[in-house]
Amino acid sequence: MSFVIQPSEQATVAIDGSGKRFPVRRIYCVGRNYRAHAIEMGADPDREPPFFFMKPADAIVQNGATIAYPQKTENLHHEIELVAAIGEGGRDIQEKRALDHVWGYGVGIDLTRRDIQNKAKEMGRPWDMGKGFDNSAPCTALRPVSEVGHPDTTNATIWIKVNGEIKQKSTLDLHIWTTAETISYLSGLMELQAGDLIFMGTPDGVGPVMPGDTMEGHIDDVGDLTIKIA
Repeated sequence: MSFVIQPSEQATVAIDGSGKRFPVRRIYCVGRNYRAHAIEMGADPDREPPFFFMKPADAIVQNGATIAYPQKTENLHHEIELVAAIGEGGRDIQEKRALDHVWGYGVGIDLTRRDIQNKAKEMGRPWDMGKGFDNSAPCTALRPVSEVGHPDTTNATIWIKVNGEIKQKSTLDLHIWTTAETISYLSGLMELQAGDLIFMGTPDGVGPVMPGDTMEGHIDDVGDLTIKIA
C-alpha cells in the first residue's frame, strides 16, 4: 500500500519482561469512578451509568519519560488509574464474560489541564482539549492477566506521590464500576477491539504538578510508574 504522506508511527505500550509491544488502538477513560473523587469534583456521588471520554492513542507516554509542561494551562493535574488492556474485542459483551476480553493491566496517569476542562464545563462544551492533549496518558509496561489476575476484584492499593509525598491513595475495590461492568457497558456503546486501553478512573486527592516535579505511581502487583515534568 502506498500513501501520499508518511503515515504516523503506531502507538504502543511495552510488555513487562518482554521485547514485544502492545499496539494501542483507542484510549477510553471512565469519568468519576470513585465516589470520593466525584464529591471533590462537585458531582453527585450516587451510582449512575458510567460516562467516558477519550484520548488519542499517541498521547501514550512510556514509563520513565520526562515530558514538557503542556501548552495553554496553568493547572495541570495528576490522576492515577488502573489501565485495562483489551486483547479480544466485541459488541454487547456480557458482564459475566467481560474479563475474558482483558489481555492485561498497567498503571496510568490521566494528566488533565484542569483549567481548560473547567472552562469547557462552564460553557457546556466538550472536554477534549482538557483531557486529550499531547503526552497526557503515561502508562507502565503491561502485565498479562496470567501474572496479575484482575486487580479490581481485590483490595489492591493504588497511590501516587509527587516529589515523594503521597497525594492520592485508595484501593481498587472502591471503583464504582468494576472493570467487568465497564467493559460490558462500553461495548454497548462502541465495538471494542484488541488494542483498546481503558483508564479505569481515579481516587480523590487529584492536584497540580509543576515543572520540575516527579510523579511516582503504584498499584499492588501491577507496577510502578515514574514520570518527570521538564
